[in-house]
Amino acid sequence: IEMSTAGCCLPFELLHAEMVMYAEERGREREEDRKKLVECGLDDEKLVTRAFAHHNSMTYLEGVGWRVGYVMGEKVSRDVPRLATELELMKFICKELWNNCFGKQVDNLRTNHQGVYVMHDNHFITVAPFEGDSGYLDKSPSFLSFPCGLVRGALAALSINAIVTTTVETLPQVKFHIQIQGKTSK
Repeated sequence: IEMSTAGCCLPFELLHAEMVMYAEERGREREEDRKKLVECGLDDEKLVTRAFAHHNSMTYLEGVGWRVGYVMGEKVSRDVPRLATELELMKFICKELWNNCFGKQVDNLRTNHQGVYVMHDNHFITVAPFEGDSGYLDKSPSFLSFPCGLVRGALAALSINAIVTTTVETLPQVKFHIQIQGKTSK
């Protein structure tokens, strides 16, 4: 399935779509390089696989998202009074950060009060162009890697370590699962 940037309407959507296509092309090139090394007679395929394993397109996009999220978290929280609890931090992410990054607030936030939060966005901007086309469901992880990194980076700027994953059942609805790992020292 080829992604067309013609359907994008906001500069962020266009930039994000181009980043995903670039990262995926870069990943394909790295995979070709890996195969060439194996074909050239390098006997230890496990070594070659390990050397290339941490540089796939989703890892790259998540890393870029983390850096952007860290900076956004610092900038957006600069004039905000100290956020004392995890729940206050998550509400800040859902309202202030989301609005600054995606032009709207998260539609719903749920928690089990044990460090697990689920943010629901019913019309998420990075997968909205694929609405109604279930063929893109398998492609959605690439388009959600950057936002996952963004959330993780913003939380890191607020001294919180977290694991961020997504689930998509119907496009463009996305659930972001945040599992708090603990506080970091700045």
